[in-house]
Amino acid sequence: GMEISQSVKDLGRQLNIELDDYGFCHTTLFDPLQTSRAGLYVAGPFREPKDIPESVMEGSGAAAKASQLLAPSRHTLAVTQEYPEERSVAGQEPRIGVFICHCGSNIGGYLDVPSAAEYASSLPHVVLAEHNLYTCSQDTVARIIEKTKELDLNRVVVASCTPITHEPLFQDAIRQAGLNPYLFEMANIRNQCSWVHSDDWDKATEKAKTLIRMAVARAEKLDPVEVNHVSVCQEALVIGGGAAGLNAALNLAGQGFPVHILEREDHLGGNLNQLHYFSSSDHDPLLTRPSDYLAELLGNVQSDPLISVYTNAELLETEGFKGNFTSTVQHGEEVLTIQHGVIIIATGGIEYKGEEYQYGKSPHIKTQQEFENYLGSFLAERSGSTSQTAPADLPDRVTMIQCVGPAEKYCSRICCTTALKNALKLKELKPEAEITVLYRDIRTYGFKERVYTEAREAGIRFIHFEFDQKPEVEINTGELPDGNLVVGIFEPVLKRSVQLPTDMLVLSNPVIPAPGTKNLANLLKCSTDMDGFFMEAHVKLRPVDFAADGVFMAGMAHYPKFLSESIAQSQAAASRAALVLSQEKILTNSRVAQVDPEKCVGCLTCVRICPYNVPRISPDLVGVGGIVGAAFIEAAVCHGCGSCASECPAQAIQVRHSTDIQTIEKVEALMMKID
Repeated sequence: GMEISQSVKDLGRQLNIELDDYGFCHTTLFDPLQTSRAGLYVAGPFREPKDIPESVMEGSGAAAKASQLLAPSRHTLAVTQEYPEERSVAGQEPRIGVFICHCGSNIGGYLDVPSAAEYASSLPHVVLAEHNLYTCSQDTVARIIEKTKELDLNRVVVASCTPITHEPLFQDAIRQAGLNPYLFEMANIRNQCSWVHSDDWDKATEKAKTLIRMAVARAEKLDPVEVNHVSVCQEALVIGGGAAGLNAALNLAGQGFPVHILEREDHLGGNLNQLHYFSSSDHDPLLTRPSDYLAELLGNVQSDPLISVYTNAELLETEGFKGNFTSTVQHGEEVLTIQHGVIIIATGGIEYKGEEYQYGKSPHIKTQQEFENYLGSFLAERSGSTSQTAPADLPDRVTMIQCVGPAEKYCSRICCTTALKNALKLKELKPEAEITVLYRDIRTYGFKERVYTEAREAGIRFIHFEFDQKPEVEINTGELPDGNLVVGIFEPVLKRSVQLPTDMLVLSNPVIPAPGTKNLANLLKCSTDMDGFFMEAHVKLRPVDFAADGVFMAGMAHYPKFLSESIAQSQAAASRAALVLSQEKILTNSRVAQVDPEKCVGCLTCVRICPYNVPRISPDLVGVGGIVGAAFIEAAVCHGCGSCASECPAQAIQVRHSTDIQTIEKVEALMMKID
């Protein structure tokens, strides 16, 4: 199990924030990242045991909460980096500087770095080759700048670790020396040499020399790449008006950004409208009912002048790119055009309703959501009555079946806790009621385990079943034992089949994607997983982002979540969106495809192959043989994947900074023998 260390408990007490009995930070259901002290936020397992993706979401969410407070001071302390004028290298013979890193002992302990530097000095066009203890240190970065100026270097190669983490640092260094940042090449001799050949000094050294030779060969063919800026429309579009969408909108509006909310239904709130009470572990003394929270949420949204709400609205089309989207929206009978810089998808999910276990054939067979509505009506009736006795027509015997339908293929995460919450509520209303839960696995993760313990203490029975021995349901026709229904189940402890007469059967159906999810995914070029939920760019590192830039996700559109999890992810989505909206201008992707219209035959191959639908035939361009109309690729929209360049039969397309000649030169260098 996961516990909080004593030092963290001490830190919590020193900060004077409320901790629970186990030392975890106490937060409320409706503000899961806020500690008991204003201005102090929490993220990750210190709040509750959780995995990496949820921790990363909460980290971004906590940043969004802090940004909302700091928004009035945004950019007031920012300092703009001043760079010298970029010098032209056109027509110059390559003058290459090579800097090789020991990385302490990470590289230097497993291969001969001085020998690699000596070898680099013998390569064509290399003016300087030296080795450094830590090339990424401030001193060495300053030396790279100094030597680039002093020796009039026009290409720089660094052989060290991965360019994923360190390439921007060295590109910035040569830019400070007056060079275009794309006149830089990197060889990864840590991951690809010392790490994989740590037991073979000679092989690691030889491979390092090969990688350096390849990097130098490619550097000779590098050309400056123009870096463009585009202005940002500092408004957001939120698709979905449930808890996640509304919270994301409120956070962005709190940071000063106008927000447009699209909701397909004629009302806001989403699944919050189906919640009538919370489990004991989620109890909040300030807002005792979901309806109280929903009313507060709607009041805040409707009173915020920066938030525009469009109900009965549907997205028809979106064009543009990160920072500059144009969306066409059907709003009732009216068609609107909305300009915005980012998109947050918070379309939620719905409860699955299939035919399993005779659902739909008897009014005594309900889903958990329907059962909660059923119990909620009794709660409303009792709240208006002076009597506190249980209504007579509440069922005496209830059976619940877990993992119904699609939940046999994936865990819907919230079903177990929802079932136990409803079972405990029935026990509260009618203590003598007999409740049996038939389950494959009970997954009340995190603090929800307390609800499972409470359910067992309350006398709720649990019977396990396997896939090949699922429960069987019969509707009473008068020939069966008392009860509206009879559920047959193999009892693993008794090792025999038993029949459970029941007045009401409640099915724990899973959450499935909302209607229209697939169409929306196609419209926005966003991926979905095999179950139909939206798929993140990276499950651990980018759990809120899509692969499509400028588009983010929140709530059950991603996968089934509890309310607190949806709220936390909505704050994270707002944080990611604010990174774009807080800038007046952003850099476009420089490594994009370019078309040489004089080689283009207008065959439409690039138009068909592009996964982002970027290339188009422009009538303003002239192709091969004077043909009117050639392919055009908008740099601001292109993702630089290279699909069009690899498929173009006329070789009319090149990806900047990954041209054919650069790649061929590098491959040919690979084939050379080391003398």
